[in-house]
Amino acid sequence: MHMPNRLAYEKSPYLLQHADNPVNWLPWGEEAFAKARAEQKPIFLSIGYSTCHWCHVMAHETFENGELAELLNRDFVPIKVDREERPDVDRVYMAYVQMATGHGGWPLSAWLTPELKPFFGGTYFPPEDRQGRHGFGTVLRALAHAWKNDRDQLVAEGNRVIEQLQRHFVNNVSAGAVDDGAGLAESAGEAFLNAFQYYHESFDAGEGGFGGAPKFPRASNLDLLFRLSGRAGAGSPKGREALGMAEVTLQKMAQGGIRDHVGGGFHRYSVDDEWFVPHFEKMLYDQAQIVVNYLDGFQATGREVYAWVARDTLDYLLRDMKAPSGGFYSAEDADSLVAHGAHERVEGAFYLWAKSELDAVLTRAESALICGHFDVTEAGNIGPDRDPHNEFSGKNLLRQRQSLAVSAGKCGLEVEAANGLLIAALERLRLVRSKRPRPHLDDKIITAWNGLAISALAKAAQVLGESGAPYAAAAVRAAEFIERELYDEKRGVLFRCYREGRGVNEGFAEDYAFLIQGLIDLYETTFELRWLRWALRLQTTMDALFWDEAAGGYFNSAAGDASILLRLKESYDGAEPAPSSVAAMNLLRLAPVSGDERGFSKRARRTMAAFQAHWGAVPQGLPRMICALDRVVTPPAQVVLAGELSSPDFRKLAAVLYERPSAEWVAFAIVDEVSQRWFAERAPWLAGVKRVDARATAYVCDHAVCRPPVTDAGALRDLL
Repeated sequence: MHMPNRLAYEKSPYLLQHADNPVNWLPWGEEAFAKARAEQKPIFLSIGYSTCHWCHVMAHETFENGELAELLNRDFVPIKVDREERPDVDRVYMAYVQMATGHGGWPLSAWLTPELKPFFGGTYFPPEDRQGRHGFGTVLRALAHAWKNDRDQLVAEGNRVIEQLQRHFVNNVSAGAVDDGAGLAESAGEAFLNAFQYYHESFDAGEGGFGGAPKFPRASNLDLLFRLSGRAGAGSPKGREALGMAEVTLQKMAQGGIRDHVGGGFHRYSVDDEWFVPHFEKMLYDQAQIVVNYLDGFQATGREVYAWVARDTLDYLLRDMKAPSGGFYSAEDADSLVAHGAHERVEGAFYLWAKSELDAVLTRAESALICGHFDVTEAGNIGPDRDPHNEFSGKNLLRQRQSLAVSAGKCGLEVEAANGLLIAALERLRLVRSKRPRPHLDDKIITAWNGLAISALAKAAQVLGESGAPYAAAAVRAAEFIERELYDEKRGVLFRCYREGRGVNEGFAEDYAFLIQGLIDLYETTFELRWLRWALRLQTTMDALFWDEAAGGYFNSAAGDASILLRLKESYDGAEPAPSSVAAMNLLRLAPVSGDERGFSKRARRTMAAFQAHWGAVPQGLPRMICALDRVVTPPAQVVLAGELSSPDFRKLAAVLYERPSAEWVAFAIVDEVSQRWFAERAPWLAGVKRVDARATAYVCDHAVCRPPVTDAGALRDLL
């Protein structure tokens, strides 16, 4: 009988998925490295995550194959890494695979020397040779032969690769970081123009998004489009075009199959250019950032549909992704069992419907409306061009193909009646679907991604008025969970993740940057001083652990881990923004009350200067950093509120702030003697801020010079 391998002692859901493989997996660590050195065997490194569809495919085809496992165990030291636990390991070897092959993704497969230097790599390998593609067995045999007969050449290749990665990914990031950011404003204007030109040229006017298939909901693109629109002015031609590109993208995403119309939330990406058929995993970081996009859309246009999508997505998080302790789980899988008691897992099985299933649980009127509105057909609506493996035959994926007014008219209904019928039918479908086997839930609680969720919840509480109150409470609970379980107050350090207790890995730059952002957003929602204080303490730790004093910007990982051959700086705002992009914005937001405004501002500018070679040449690669750059060029108003937090007049003044994008203001509140002293110590210009005539009062300031105070919401609105 086969015994579990060493992964059985790990807590990562991804590693546990492989604990019963016949492969003698070891976790990343000295035990595995020592074994490779002692036996003088190359390492096979496999990196993935528990909700990754193609990771499952390779696991079933390859790592459960006894013959292939025997080859792996005999000639290599196999190591498994959960990329969500160790993003630092993943980034090093992903950088290598992308450089070597021109593409990347998961599962990531890399072969290393015992000194951890890569000499061959790729992503998914089929078990045997297929259609001109080498199978895993062929690769294993060839590399084992090469290691036995040409080891010196492979070792030399590993050394060459590390030197090349050092030149390309480390030294190149520092290009341009010759001062503390002087001249940034001049360079910024060109970057804004170039970014707008890129979006203009690559925009898919018919379906939204940029470029063709596959399409990813890259939230930072929309962040920058909203900023470009605000800079140009919503009524200007460029302002209207930037806003229009963002709106079409939001509309098409909301209508497409990439959105879960029944249960809320968004899938990872669409395999086509119509946002129709997705890879079905749901990631916490996507939900959080997409919510902010829709809230920005609501603020910019007043269109209620954007607020509705934001609520629907957050309600999914609160219902299905929130731990009882208050933190948020990381992801739901793409695959699920086709039925209870079955052994077969199929991608999308949880989300697809046969028309007969809808007819069985809905009234005739509901079914007619749902089928017409969401493109449901008897034969199924996913054609063979989007279903090459015939997995979705006879099934339908809900996507909105026409307006509710059109659907209502075809069913002989008034729009209001149709809307009520639609909501009731979708809720019934959600309850019916909940009885199906659910996709696997990765119940790790990751600090960085919870930081993004806190930001989304906080902004929803700001923008959605009274209906946003539950979101503020959820944001507070999530922040309190991280403070309680993932923060070592004595040392001032964060930990990366929690599952059945705190994980062993300390936080990475993204954990600090995203959580600091979330805490600032939470402070600007609740005006509770504890969140601002904690954000400043975390910024101090982040600077100590990750700051590059020589060249500026933030390394992804702290110094001191000998297993990390390269301390990389992320230079791309992808599915998650780069830590340096978020940190630059955080520094600018914290600077006025940091007690070291000049130092914080200088560090933000040096961060932007460190990446100037990147955003200067390809600004669309760092859209979040360009948003931070906009704050340097056009500093936001400083708004200081004085009053009692719970008083209606204070909340009325705060509500005026939330009518406008947060990029246009930075807000602080003097609510008691403690906050009065705290702010006065760090920003002496705030010492004189007080209520006027015992009423909540607002001061609008520019570089610590304040206009006469106002106590009326309308007067504050006029000043902003």
